[in-house]
Amino acid sequence: MLWLVLVVGLLQSGDLLAQPPLENLPAPLPEAAGAPPQLYVPDPLDAGGFSGIASGIEIDPSPTWPRWFAGANGLVMTRTLPAGTATMQPVAGLQQLSTNSTGASWPGGVDLHIGRWFGSRQQQAVEFIYWGVYGIGGNATVSSDANSITAIPQAPGVAVAGTPAADFLRSSRAQQINRSDLVNNVEINWLYSLGDRPEFLSPDPAAGSQSTNLMWLAGFRFFEVQDVLTQTSLAGSAPAGSTFGVNGGVDQLNLNVATNNNLYGAQLGAKFDWRFMPRMRLAVVPKFLLAGNAITNTSSYANGADTQGSFASGAPASVHSTLGVFSWLGSVDTSVAFDVTEKWSLWIGYRVVGVGNIAQADQQWPGTVTTAGSLTGIDAGSSTIVHGGFAGFEGRY
Repeated sequence: MLWLVLVVGLLQSGDLLAQPPLENLPAPLPEAAGAPPQLYVPDPLDAGGFSGIASGIEIDPSPTWPRWFAGANGLVMTRTLPAGTATMQPVAGLQQLSTNSTGASWPGGVDLHIGRWFGSRQQQAVEFIYWGVYGIGGNATVSSDANSITAIPQAPGVAVAGTPAADFLRSSRAQQINRSDLVNNVEINWLYSLGDRPEFLSPDPAAGSQSTNLMWLAGFRFFEVQDVLTQTSLAGSAPAGSTFGVNGGVDQLNLNVATNNNLYGAQLGAKFDWRFMPRMRLAVVPKFLLAGNAITNTSSYANGADTQGSFASGAPASVHSTLGVFSWLGSVDTSVAFDVTEKWSLWIGYRVVGVGNIAQADQQWPGTVTTAGSLTGIDAGSSTIVHGGFAGFEGRY
């Protein structure tokens, strides 16, 4: 009986441990009071809900300026000439002609450009430029009734249609030296404007725009300088009073020296604009090019009827030479623009282009021509300045 009483007591003790008194249990969590907090607070001034940006704060809008631009200018340009090389022996009472006796005229040319601005702020653009001027040069002539003109060079190794060149070049009646030069320029540039587009600058500080702007440019440039010199000697056997171009040219012998410089490479530059009046601004555009230069020179003899001369070996008296060198170019355009409207501007200005380490026909003038080797080779190392005025317009659309 005693063991039974102990078992019952233990079971009663276990129940008590398994079921603690209610007062020892944790209190239940209180119920949530109200709805969860809002994710945003409505604008108290707008009964319709969220009003966006508060009043008094403005978004800087993207410009709505025209993106495309294109223009055309007329050019009037010339170039400087080297010292020159004599093309005849001195004769008493006559001007001694040389390669620079031709002078350099001021012919016309054309300047075209087109481009487009990119980006939301229209700070970057790509432009294509072409300009050229043709027929720079002139001619000079001397004549002698005594048939006393002796040309430089003499060509004892050349004959034309079976007639020795000496029959034209010694004791000739007259001589003419003629020059015809041209310049071509092609550019593709990337532009980056540090501020507003130049044509939309304002001279009024209260207008929110500065009156000046600077742009950087980088791109590819091709620049060609070609000069062609032609010496024409009129044979002493020509009838008295004969002039150049008569008798089908059979009494004339022409020495033609054509030299061409082809510069190409990467260029860097800038453009500075200053609006000094409400519709007028000054623009200065300097550029610099370090270029490879593929030079060619062709020297040849022919009579006035275009019959080609030949050497004693039977080879044609026409020699083509090539040379590759590094050359440099620096240019500055200074102009004044009148912005008639936001879409049209008028321009007038002056352009100066300096080109160094090039070859010119004057340097290639031979001394004596006996074989093809007398006409072979190219001498570089000279320079020239091409300069002149331009005027035209630009449209934006």
